[in-house]
This record gives sequence, structure tokens and C-alpha cells, in this order.
Amino acid sequence: MFLTQLFSWHACLQTSSILRRFGGQATSKAPRCCWSNCLKRISVPCGKYFSTKTVLGIETSCDDTGAAVLDERGNILGEALHSQNTVHLKTGGIVPVVAQQLHQENIARIVQQALSASGVSMEELSAIATTVKPGIGLSLEVGLAYSLQLLKKYKKPFIPIHHMEAHALTIRLIHPIEFPFLVLLLSGGHCILAVAQGISDFLLLGQTLDTAPGDVLDKLAQRLYLRKHPECSDLSGGQAIEHMAQQGNRLRYEFTSPMERHFNCNFSFSGLQSQVVRAIEQEEKAEGLQEGQLLSCVSDLAAAIQHTLTIHITRRTHRAILFCKEKGLLPQNKATLVVSGGVASNQYIRKALQMVGDTTGTTLLCPPPRLCTDNGVMIAWNGVEKLHAGLGILHNVENMRYETKAPLGIDISEHVKEASIRVPTLKLTI
Repeated sequence: MFLTQLFSWHACLQTSSILRRFGGQATSKAPRCCWSNCLKRISVPCGKYFSTKTVLGIETSCDDTGAAVLDERGNILGEALHSQNTVHLKTGGIVPVVAQQLHQENIARIVQQALSASGVSMEELSAIATTVKPGIGLSLEVGLAYSLQLLKKYKKPFIPIHHMEAHALTIRLIHPIEFPFLVLLLSGGHCILAVAQGISDFLLLGQTLDTAPGDVLDKLAQRLYLRKHPECSDLSGGQAIEHMAQQGNRLRYEFTSPMERHFNCNFSFSGLQSQVVRAIEQEEKAEGLQEGQLLSCVSDLAAAIQHTLTIHITRRTHRAILFCKEKGLLPQNKATLVVSGGVASNQYIRKALQMVGDTTGTTLLCPPPRLCTDNGVMIAWNGVEKLHAGLGILHNVENMRYETKAPLGIDISEHVKEASIRVPTLKLTI
């Protein structure tokens, strides 16, 4: 009887692992319940039970309320997400007070949904992992406050999570890649190039000096009134730009790529935004449009915006790869570039980065789109990795605070600047 139960348990583990490797989710009730029942039924002569560690992840750094439960093997046992996108589309952007209120209204429900789907109770959890930095203060406050209530009630260990570290390491949930690897994080709040050397061990090569690519795309989409376009009414700004760009001629407008004379890995997008706004104003004047009316050339502008932004991103990334290989920070052969964050879902940018990878002999890896945006899965997975490594596990959280700004790793951007690496011109044939 014992052997029969053991084989049944082993089969459940294999099924869950296979689902995860091929992009599926181990969230269906049948495999999870079978696994859970096997764990409860199987006993060894000494009377102890087989068990698996599980982590609850909670994410509220910006405008999405996310929660997920993962086990130590990386199986997604349950997850839930509440998006505020529809609300913020109406307000023309994220309003922190509104985001806070929506987090407060939904966090208990989202956490309970993730737990219910997982079949794991609060008492059975091994730890709670929550985003505490960086992000919007009012949003972070909600997630941390709710987590502290759970910790006080259930006496669980706490694992504070750096939001950008979680984005960077999400790929290890999908692909069993080893350290070190290069990470490019593209989102509405960040644009970062860093070398991931280990769990919570990063070298910062460069970051945006002003605004982030996602923020620029959102603001330009708003300035172009793309929400009034029938094909873009329910799309975010970045999604709207990408959609319209597919129909446009990027050669109609020529915008200057930022920082071409700066041989480092930092980014700047505010100059591009200013160029585009001037072009929009000129075209509106030429067409005699009133405020809020759509330009006839909107698709061409979107294509030019996307292309110029992509050129800037790819050239800095190309330089980062060359620098890392020159300094021995990445292996000469089989180096890996991981791209994550909300803007990483843009297929034009992905194709361009694939060309950089092909040119430099670097493998490009991206999490699936649903794991590129903010979610509870990446937070729980980062908690699992830290639990395995024994890093950042707290049993006393009395002085825990959130941080709206937090650097990622050790800043070596000055060394990149000193290397002054020239990047060969790469023609993007997309």
C-alpha cells in the first residue's frame, strides 16, 4: 500500500513539473488535490509525513493587485490578479490615491482566491513574500500592511521582496538557467541593465536617467489621443503604440536616438518624448485639428516612436553584452540575455533584441507576457528562491518599512563609461 501511494505521489510531481516546463500551470484542482492527498496519506515507519514548502507571494507595487502560491519546485499551485487598467485608462494614467483605494478593496479577495485555488491553507504556508520596494508608496503600503496582519495572526516567516529582483529572476521559474546572466528590465517605472550573479546579487550597468520607456509610451499614446481610436479603446498606452505601429511607415518621420555620443549603458527617453510632441503639434497645426482629434498620420508616428525607442534600447544592450564579455562578467560562449518587465511584451523590441543576441552569440530569453507584467507569481517565486538560499528571511518584522526607491545591486556604471565601447551599427530588418 505504501509503495502504491508513493508512486502515485511521484506521478503527481512529474505531471506538475511537465506542465510547468511546457508553459502550463500546475493550478488545476485534480493534480494539486491528488498531490496534496498523497502527501497527507503517505507515512514512513517513524510516523513523520512527507511535506513540501510553499510560499505566498503578494504584489501591490503599482496598479495591479496580485497573489500566488508556489511550492519549492516552482509549481504554481494557485494565483489571482486584479488589474486596475480599465480605471486608469479613464483617468489618463495612474493616480496613486485611486490605486491605493483599489488595492485596499481587492487585496483580501485576491489573496483568498490564490489560496483557495492552491488548496494550501495559511497554516500550511512556509513563508509570506511581499513586495516592499521600489514602487508607489501608497500602493506598497497596502500590500505590506495586509501582509503584516497575516504575519501577526499566523506567525509565519516574512521574505521582503525587491520588485526588480523579482522581475529579473522570474525567468528561472521557466528556464533552469545558471548565474551569471545579463538582465534588461523594461517597464513603466524602470529601464535597467544589470548582471545577475546570484540571488540578491546584481551588478548595475546602467539605468534610465529620467523617465522610463513604458511611461513615455503611455504619455505619447495619450497625447495622440489613441484611446479615441476604435482599435485602441481598451489598450494600454504601450499596447496602443505597438498596435498602431504595425500599420504605419516608420520612415516617414526621423527622430534622433538619444545619447548616441555617450558610450555608456544608461538610458534617456525624455528627449525623444519632446521630439515627438513637437512633431505632433506641427502635424495638428498642418491638418487644422482641434484638441482631441486624431491625426491622419497617427500610425506612421507610432511606428517611428517605437522604432527610435527600440534603437536606443538595443544599442545600450549591445554595449552591455560587449562590456560584460570583455570584463569576464559573462561567459564568452553561451551568454544569456533575459528581458522582462511590462514593455518586454512588445514584439518589435523583442525581435530587435533577438538580432542583437544573434550578432553577439547571446541567447535571448523572455518570460511569457503574463509573467512580464506585475504579478504575484514572480513575488512568490523570488520568495521560494530566497527560502532555498536562506537569504532575507525575517522572523521579526516590527520595523519593516516600504521604500519607494531602491537601487538594484552594486552600481558599476562608471566602469562601463570608462570602457567607452563603440557599438557597431546594426540594421534592424523587422
